[in-house]
Amino acid sequence: MCGRYVMARAVGDLVAEAEAEADANLELRQSWNIAPTADVPVALERLIDGKPVRQVHVARWGLVPSWARDIASGVRAFNARSETLLEKPTFREAVLARRCAVPMDGYYEWKTGPGNTREPYFVSRSDKKLSWFAGLYEWWADPAVQAGEPGRWLLSASVITLAAPDPETSEPALRPLAELHHRMPLPLAGPDLEQWLAPGNLGATEALALLGRVLGNAWKTAEGLRVEPANPAVGNVRCDGPWLLDPETGPGGTAAPGVVPALF
Repeated sequence: MCGRYVMARAVGDLVAEAEAEADANLELRQSWNIAPTADVPVALERLIDGKPVRQVHVARWGLVPSWARDIASGVRAFNARSETLLEKPTFREAVLARRCAVPMDGYYEWKTGPGNTREPYFVSRSDKKLSWFAGLYEWWADPAVQAGEPGRWLLSASVITLAAPDPETSEPALRPLAELHHRMPLPLAGPDLEQWLAPGNLGATEALALLGRVLGNAWKTAEGLRVEPANPAVGNVRCDGPWLLDPETGPGGTAAPGVVPALF
């Protein structure tokens, strides 16, 4: 699954790496502990004057379908399982017409440790470049806000997940991921990213074929990911900062609670 992640790039760097246009009101806050319901950047493509234009927007993490009565329906829809996208009403229409990519510096995952403890890890690209993961987006009209008024439309998004590699049969490069968790976000790269973002309405058969191609290349893309221990404080959404990537450091460079600083 994907329940916390890092997005700490400057707006200009993100837009340049996405090879996209920035939404006119694009505002991003660096965060090393993004949780569901937070505002997150997404890349999507729209047809403008008959031509596809890639844009970066800010969306609420947790997809709110257009037919939802209120925003609360998105609280649990921050992830979408690849196996059931066309079966679940929440995601069924989005996978046919509203696909996006969610950029991350990396994401956190928890592993069960000794004594049933939960140990956090940070998953990121070895080359420190942005990772892109398959997502879905929707526009929702707030019934409490009149048409034409600011705040009427909410953009929201979900991250698609797939089953992680099998620890018993996976390639050595994938073993750390395989042993971390049974789910992971669906990575995109190269032609898969281009095809996933391509605008237009797909039929169910076409959508399944596209999803199948992306899933078929997922492990190859995931080979560039590395898994490293993270700071236990990441479990508290109120904690934020680059120190969360160091398991032995607290805020301001101090030793994390319960951790003895190294002397050499």
